[in-house]
Amino acid sequence: MKQKNDYSLAEAMQAMIKEYRLGSQLNEMRVKSLWASLMGKTINTYTSQITVRKGVLYLSILSAPLKHELSYAKDKIKDLLNAELGEEYIKDVVIR
Repeated sequence: MKQKNDYSLAEAMQAMIKEYRLGSQLNEMRVKSLWASLMGKTINTYTSQITVRKGVLYLSILSAPLKHELSYAKDKIKDLLNAELGEEYIKDVVIR
């Protein structure tokens, strides 16, 4: 018998994430874990730092030619990560 205050586990987790404002930190961790699987082993090897601040993805790339090539694919990277996250979390990509 289900009462008014009974929640599914998914609903309870979403409520907790909203209450403690953990959504942005959770998404940042998801972006970091998705980077290796979406971009591949080689690009991940040359990536030294991944951070997300206020919807902007900051990537530190060690290889100058790779940095130049990824700068042309900023929109594709943004769209790919947002598609995997299921929301428009990444608004811009900065490659340094």
